Amino acid sequence: MPEKKLELPELDVQSLPGPETILRRRFSNGVTLLARENFASPSVVFQGFLPVGSLQEQPEKSGLAYLTSLALMRGTAQRSFEELFEAIESIGAGLSVRASGHTTSFRGKSLAEDLPLLLDLLLDVLSNPIFPKREVERLRSQQLTALAIRAQDTGSQAQLAFDEIVYRDHPYRYPVDGYTETVQGLTPDDMRRFHAETFGSEGLVIAVVGGVEAERAAAIVEARLGTWSKRAKTVQSELPPVKDLKHNTQREVRLEGKRQSDIVVGCKGPSRFDEGYLAAAVGNNILGRFGLMGRIGEAVRESEGLAYSAYSVLSGGPGPGPWQVQAGVNPENEQRAIEIIIKELGRFVSRKVSAEELLENQMHYVGRLPLQLESNEGVGSALLHLERYDLGLDYYQRYPELIAEITREEILETAQRYIDPERLAIAIAGPEEREL
Repeated sequence: MPEKKLELPELDVQSLPGPETILRRRFSNGVTLLARENFASPSVVFQGFLPVGSLQEQPEKSGLAYLTSLALMRGTAQRSFEELFEAIESIGAGLSVRASGHTTSFRGKSLAEDLPLLLDLLLDVLSNPIFPKREVERLRSQQLTALAIRAQDTGSQAQLAFDEIVYRDHPYRYPVDGYTETVQGLTPDDMRRFHAETFGSEGLVIAVVGGVEAERAAAIVEARLGTWSKRAKTVQSELPPVKDLKHNTQREVRLEGKRQSDIVVGCKGPSRFDEGYLAAAVGNNILGRFGLMGRIGEAVRESEGLAYSAYSVLSGGPGPGPWQVQAGVNPENEQRAIEIIIKELGRFVSRKVSAEELLENQMHYVGRLPLQLESNEGVGSALLHLERYDLGLDYYQRYPELIAEITREEILETAQRYIDPERLAIAIAGPEEREL
């Protein structure tokens, strides 16, 4: 019986979000809206971000942007904490805000008829927070507890150590949620000052998807967020370059009472703006994501039985995020697992992936696209992605072709640009030596 030939899935690209179904509008105060209708559901979701994040805080105030974002919904000039949540719960809606390195993101969901009220509440928490002392103290206490837990988590400690190696002279080395010693000193005045200096309408992006006409969504957004005229006093400065390592650099974090070690091995990777990003993403899927976690999972976990989990991660964003392999291992297997990971990275950058590996992963990338876009939340995230990285409204209609055009040579060339098996960051967090 002849072997069945593998082919890429054929998608109806016109059914995917595109210029014909996405309304994009920029208002006079700098707010950008993207809207797409979906009347199969009576609900509507919105997702968005402001260009405000931890990159705008000083190192001695690490964690300020994150804690500020959590405190936005703890009371405003118009509504107390209790009144805010009563208003949200009374309509069965949801609303949340959370900061990261580059942005402060928000999301909400409600029935379509309640969209105006939920956007009123969003504008209130973004523009009029008062940071009540009692609520800030409660949030700070919760955050300190979370940091205490982080300090005893081997995966978190390995990641922190990795970031300190790769981004040693770069803002990316600082964790978004801060350190115990910095969070302890944060005050409501710090938050008021940070909010006053960095929050404003300019650069705010919002995507609205669901059971509301796109033009009506635009009118509702403009009537609320379009009235916010405050401009930020300070904006994020341009990121400095990330310096390459001169040789493999290993750091160990030893924690009392642990029975497992976590390992992170890798380097800086491409930003999402990099021309080779899609080739790197498909290559990373082959390296350590596909099936039972790709080549890394096969080599470290399946063949050698050295790891509970082993996979690779590519985290390209506005700047050069990490390209790394993560593994959870028995402490006795730390160095052997690292040797195999480095060997696999060396193989990945020394010769092309096979034609079969490439085709299988291209099929996976194209085939999963409709699944990623089947919910309002998925479409909302996709629209934000288009805007944030200037991909064009037709990106998802072009996406199958873009994936199909990726070659084995392009994957190899992109991998070689970033991964050098002799210039890797190696971080280990596990039990103390005497417990091994």
